[in-house]
Amino acid sequence: MHELDRLDKQILNIMQTDGTTPLKVLAEEVGSSVATCQRRIQQMVDEGVIIKQVVMVNPDAVGRHLSVFVMIEMDKQNFALQDEFVRRVNKEPDVMSCYEISGDYDYMLLVHARDMADYHQFTRRVLTSENNVRGFKSQFVMNFNKVETKITL
Repeated sequence: MHELDRLDKQILNIMQTDGTTPLKVLAEEVGSSVATCQRRIQQMVDEGVIIKQVVMVNPDAVGRHLSVFVMIEMDKQNFALQDEFVRRVNKEPDVMSCYEISGDYDYMLLVHARDMADYHQFTRRVLTSENNVRGFKSQFVMNFNKVETKITL
């Protein structure tokens, strides 16, 4: 993997702000050609620097009125059991992110549910001892003050 140079960083900063920026506009903003920008973007995709190009959606606007950070404590620290838990969580459409963390808990999830009943079903389906979960703590989001995915380079 090559080290990101100034042009790569400029391209990434623009794309992270608005992934729909046309290549022609992007090239003009960074002072390069469309072909060079296209080649650089493809190289960053191939090398895993760019992992997805997505649209951010307001959860409330699409009926996900309950957002929850869930701190999870695993019952056993066993690679196979933890790997199975992560695979299960990855299949859950309401789980926006899953982080393996240090400290008192093993994982932290961000879940966007329709309502409390929907979240309750999620906890019964996923956060049980049969899935190697010893316990969990739910922290309900009161307000989104900042939601960002951009890493300024």
